[in-house]
Amino acid sequence: MAQTPMDSPAGPGRQGKLLLTGGVSSIDGAAGGGLTPWAVIAGPGTEGQWGVTAHVSRLKTQKYGLTTYGAAFGWDDRLELSLARQDFDAGVVVPDTTLKLDIVGVKLRVAGEAILDADTWRPQVAVGLEYKHLEPGSAVGGVLDAVGAKRHGVDAYVSATKLFLAQGVLVNGTLRATRANQNGLLGFGSVEHPNYKVRPEVSVAWLLRRDLAVGAEYRAKPDNLAFAGRAFREDAWRDVFVVWAPSKHASLTLAYVELGNVVGQKNQRGAYASLQLAY
Repeated sequence: MAQTPMDSPAGPGRQGKLLLTGGVSSIDGAAGGGLTPWAVIAGPGTEGQWGVTAHVSRLKTQKYGLTTYGAAFGWDDRLELSLARQDFDAGVVVPDTTLKLDIVGVKLRVAGEAILDADTWRPQVAVGLEYKHLEPGSAVGGVLDAVGAKRHGVDAYVSATKLFLAQGVLVNGTLRATRANQNGLLGFGSVEHPNYKVRPEVSVAWLLRRDLAVGAEYRAKPDNLAFAGRAFREDAWRDVFVVWAPSKHASLTLAYVELGNVVGQKNQRGAYASLQLAY
């Protein structure tokens, strides 16, 4: 991986992040991998600079489709604000039904610096919150009411990201406190499981060259609705991905994703594509 910083849009003579070290947009809007946030801050800006990203993503399994779009703002390589909307096509279960999930996120880097600490074991660490609000429609909403699932919730997480620059390897671990069912697309909590659960998320990326990376992710999730029947059992999510960044202003992510059981449909797996633009 090349170690020459790319030029920054924040002003003449300023430098920005190395390509791909800022991650991509997750489905929840935060910077990181496709499935999970990392401790990195959105945008190409570094200390004293700002950056903005916008993304659109599409996931298609055998039975379902998920479209996500959003934007994130990063400042001083320390603070990140993000917005995202998820539209989930649930027509295979309830005809003409699209679940809509709005997500507002904030992330704060609290320790470490990925590039400066690349030669030590010290990771970059960030904490974050994601407020999620679901619009399920009347039919699905009635089911959620029956099992005691709320229409809004807050996820809290801490992420640690370690970049081994010489080896071109990035490793991230996230612990998420959540009550979200299927990431919030089936509400939050239940009458049987109203409390928060802490679940791990892991990402590994290998930088093949300065503009190309491959990797894998794993995201464990709570199983709050299984008491309502096998159709509501929830599995961990996982993927393998490739990211190409032809410039500091754009990246394209392609992935193979396994979601497991999703509302009565077993072994849901498929293709994921995401385009991110940055300034």
